[in-house]
Amino acid sequence: MANTNKGDLVQQVILGARENSIGAVLFHQAVGQVLGINVTDMKCLDIMTTKGSASPSQLAELTGLTSGSTTAMIDRLEKRGLVERRPHPKDRRATVIVLTKEAARKLPPLFESLATAMQALVSSYSAKELDILADFLGRIASLWQRERERLRSQFGNKTRTL
Repeated sequence: MANTNKGDLVQQVILGARENSIGAVLFHQAVGQVLGINVTDMKCLDIMTTKGSASPSQLAELTGLTSGSTTAMIDRLEKRGLVERRPHPKDRRATVIVLTKEAARKLPPLFESLATAMQALVSSYSAKELDILADFLGRIASLWQRERERLRSQFGNKTRTL
């Protein structure tokens, strides 16, 4: 790669990021098919595994779904036995959504191979390279967030024909 110019490398990284995004969405779609849920519901479960619990309004904010769509998503996941509604520990008027024991049993085996392969891949980089990768991933996460917010402010949460 020493003979590759910076412009080519920039394009390779952008293409790689796009392919990574496609791969992640398609992998989560495949896991969702195993669980009998759609990819949006699967990403909600992904959010839940990182947060532990969330209120319906937090899930709506994180996913960008309307409150009605969020309620329908929670209903679908609850019907599948993957989440449950519980009273909020500090506000008895509110509800918190948590993963069920069934989800805790079903999800890890579906991600075990990926987690092992990811650990091996990431461990193959030097500390300096990992620092660069961590910086890049943190910045790209912020970029995704800014772009989602831009689209929401420009187009709202409704479907439009451009």
